[in-house]
Amino acid sequence: MGSNSEHTTGSPLGAAGAGSIGAVGGVVSGLFGGGSGVFFVPALDRFARLPRAVVHGTATTANIAVCVVGAAVYALAGGAVDLRAGTGMTIGGIIGGFFGTDIVSRLPDRVLRLLFTAVVLLTAAKLYLDAAGLDPLGGHAAVSPTLLASVWFVVPVTVLTGIVIGAWAAALGLGGGLLAVPALVVLFGADLHTAAGTSLLLFVPNSVVGAVVHLRNGTASPSISSYLSLGAIPGAAAGALLALVLNSVVLSVVFATFALAMGIREILQLARHQPAPASSPPS
Repeated sequence: MGSNSEHTTGSPLGAAGAGSIGAVGGVVSGLFGGGSGVFFVPALDRFARLPRAVVHGTATTANIAVCVVGAAVYALAGGAVDLRAGTGMTIGGIIGGFFGTDIVSRLPDRVLRLLFTAVVLLTAAKLYLDAAGLDPLGGHAAVSPTLLASVWFVVPVTVLTGIVIGAWAAALGLGGGLLAVPALVVLFGADLHTAAGTSLLLFVPNSVVGAVVHLRNGTASPSISSYLSLGAIPGAAAGALLALVLNSVVLSVVFATFALAMGIREILQLARHQPAPASSPPS
């Protein structure tokens, strides 16, 4: 196992700062069914002075508390989870967390950003249409009810979906909830509240697997992730309770706006890191 001491030495981020980051990330994740990493990662990158790999690993490790608390609040405070789709996605997420992390990490960063941007922008568009009463799917799943009733379809599709999302989330420490929630809504017809609760439940074992892998490899800071988790516990509870109070139209608009903001952020990041054109060889 790699040592984390070299990564955390000299980090200016104290317990109060890490706890504050954890609280905000917890609210985001509890409200949207995931997505704490989209706050954790840039905040840690800015304030903790950690190597990028350790930033992602620390965010993944802290996500355990976020998902456990958020899923518990959804389950106990009147929310719902879709165990039919969620069970297969959870199993796939564990597999993806163990075996898919290295594969995803080897893909070009630009390709990953483009794929993530496409998903969140399409999600934002659909949810804005939902809120306006113009849902192109009419509130139904993109998959026919006949297929959704077949265990021979649901099991492999949910497991495969979970593998992709689990590998992505474990490798990058962000983006998992913003992929899982649209998958549950579009593929399986879950309402947004159910999708959020199911997404959080899905990422409990996935976050544990990702944390084990990162801690074993020395790419996570146990001390910073502990402080993040302490702040995330009340934050995730507050975010989940707020989501359950909001009606489906308001939650759709809020989620769509958040997804749109993430998409715009990724586009700006891509533009900022646009590779310079190769110079023409001298004639």
